[in-house]
Amino acid sequence: MTTSKNSKALFGVFAMVFVFFVILVLFAFYTMNAFNETSSAEKNENKAHIGVVEVEGVIMDSKNTIDLLQTAEDDKQIDAIILRVNSPGGAVGPTQEIYEEINRIDKKKPIYASFAGIAASGGYYIGSATRKIWASPGTLTGSIGVIMEFMDLSKLYEFAKVSPHTVKAGRYKDAGNPARALTPEESDMMNKLIAGVHQQFIGDIMKKRGDRIKGDIKEIAQGQIFSGETAQANGLVDEMGSLWTAGRAIHKTLKTKDEFALKFIKKKKHLNLLDLMGSLDENISKLSINNLIHSDKSLLLMFR
Repeated sequence: MTTSKNSKALFGVFAMVFVFFVILVLFAFYTMNAFNETSSAEKNENKAHIGVVEVEGVIMDSKNTIDLLQTAEDDKQIDAIILRVNSPGGAVGPTQEIYEEINRIDKKKPIYASFAGIAASGGYYIGSATRKIWASPGTLTGSIGVIMEFMDLSKLYEFAKVSPHTVKAGRYKDAGNPARALTPEESDMMNKLIAGVHQQFIGDIMKKRGDRIKGDIKEIAQGQIFSGETAQANGLVDEMGSLWTAGRAIHKTLKTKDEFALKFIKKKKHLNLLDLMGSLDENISKLSINNLIHSDKSLLLMFR
């Protein structure tokens, strides 16, 4: 009786080991297949002569985009770059830094633009630096303008019986203080600032696309949002088509013997603990800075 029970227990153990072994083999087979598929995709991408640098979301910093552009610039396999823009704009300074870097690299390696869902304001600004722009008919495009926002909370403070006090050195140092309205002098100063930066925006567009703009640029650049189709009619966009349409057209001009493929330029990920901790600390710092910026928009000049 005991022998029978031991045999059944032993059989059960062997059955469990066998099932576990089968699961392990299936998992290994699946993993190898996935690895082979990834490897094939990477091999195809590594043969690509066209690099893609993606600009996603609000432009608050230029470093990441410029790093990716420089990576594509240094890659000897890549003969042309597509700037894939999906951005509503952002801060003026970083946008102009990216624009400047595109101009520099384009003299050595051609850069084109492909607009995704939206390429407005600063998003359009950086796209205008490239040789040719593709967009979809419904892409939100344009919004060529500059904005600063202030809020007068003096009535709210009065209602809450709060009396803010500001100590300053410099007549205009607290211009935009939410505890009071702008003075006529401050308002005039801000309008001149905005008008100057707006003219910089228009001037940079005209440097690259002056011969393609249809109509009066001053009328086109009043902050309007256009569809990709209307943007093309105004000369803000060159061709209708997706990223892959743009890529195939560029591939044709390169006249390479290799098959068409795009190489998406990515920042290399570091997996060691120190880099992960550094990345976390950097993201927390950026979050704190962004909260500060958005809490006092008088500090921020925006293309949006």
